[in-house]
Amino acid sequence: MWDFEHEPGKSRLAERYSIHQTTPAACADELVQGTADIGLVPVATCAFAPSLAVVPGCAIASLGDIRSIILVVKHADGVKGVRKVALDTSSRTSAVYTRILFHKYWNAEAEFVSHAPDLEAMLNVADAALLIGDPALLALEDRAAREERTGNKLIYLDLGHEWRALTGAAWVSAFWAVRPEGLHDAAVNADAVSHDFQQSRDNGLAHVDDLVAEWSTHLAVPAETIHTYLTHNIHYHLDDACLEGLQLFYRYGTECGALPAVPALTLL
Repeated sequence: MWDFEHEPGKSRLAERYSIHQTTPAACADELVQGTADIGLVPVATCAFAPSLAVVPGCAIASLGDIRSIILVVKHADGVKGVRKVALDTSSRTSAVYTRILFHKYWNAEAEFVSHAPDLEAMLNVADAALLIGDPALLALEDRAAREERTGNKLIYLDLGHEWRALTGAAWVSAFWAVRPEGLHDAAVNADAVSHDFQQSRDNGLAHVDDLVAEWSTHLAVPAETIHTYLTHNIHYHLDDACLEGLQLFYRYGTECGALPAVPALTLL
């Protein structure tokens, strides 16, 4: 979002786009309901709304450790012993990935419940908790302190790492999805939209140090951790590896009943 939030791009793009922020799941809901035209959505969205198009080239993905999507397990036997999993309500895609991993590799009998991202409350009702985004990063930072406070030793699994190790595929969390009719109504050229978002991605990557400085004031996470996260954990390009990983995700998600069908992705 660099160009959308920083000059000189901010003023120029404000003439074309009206921006507001919400959770990934809510972005998907707004697109489906027609109250938004473009959204950074969980990739599972297209399985439920196949008419959406995808902005080419841009993604939130990982080719290994992702850090901000973790499964915290309290069962002494690890994932094999988990009977109930509390799923962070912020993103449906991470929930689908988790269901796939349990269905295919860990424990197909596990049950799943949706829960607000509060680690202690989640572990009070389940054997494991899925956390994404800032709550995941903060839980990792608090890991040693929590163990000292409680005496409980938990298992923290990086789901990007687990997915890559078990499937060999890229993990793709989100991409920009578009309602094609929304672009038509606004008389916006698809190529221009793709260029705007790809250029913003590239300019953001060119300003990582500035982003670290900004976000160090918002998160109780060391600047070094934020820099590593932005430069090593997250992969920002919807390339062939990501498209192949998506096809595996959709197929496995459909096979385990977490998704209704494998969508045919349409690039804008």
